[in-house]
Amino acid sequence: MDDLYRDYILEHYRHPHNFGVLETPTSKYEGANPLCGDRITMFLGIADGVVKEVAFTGRGCAISQASASLLTDEIKGKTVEEVEKMTPEDVLDLIGVEISPARLKCALLSLDTLSHALADDAAETAGETESR
Repeated sequence: MDDLYRDYILEHYRHPHNFGVLETPTSKYEGANPLCGDRITMFLGIADGVVKEVAFTGRGCAISQASASLLTDEIKGKTVEEVEKMTPEDVLDLIGVEISPARLKCALLSLDTLSHALADDAAETAGETESR
C-alpha cells in the first residue's frame, strides 16, 4: 500500500496540478524552507469570498511540491472561511503517507504559504474597505 502512495506523491511531483502563474492574482506569497531550500509561491484569485483560481510555482523535494499540488486541488472552489480552517493534519491526510519529523516542514510549506497569502489578501481587502 505504501508503494501506491509513494507513486501518488511522485506523480504529483512530476506532473503537479495547478502549476503556473496567475496573471492577475488577488494575492500572492512566496514561502521558503531555508533548511532544505524548498520554495513555493502561491497565487490566489479570490472573488466573493471564494477561491476561484489558484496556482503555484516552486522548486524543492517531492514532498513539498506534491503537497502544494494536492493542496491547490483541495482549495479550489472553497470559501476563504473553509480554507482558513485547514489544519496541518488536513494536509498530511491529503498526502496520505507517514511523514518523518525531519520532512514535516517540507510537507507543510504549502499550507504555511497559503496561510500567508490569505492573510495578505485579508489585509489588502481591509485596507480597501477603510479607504472608501
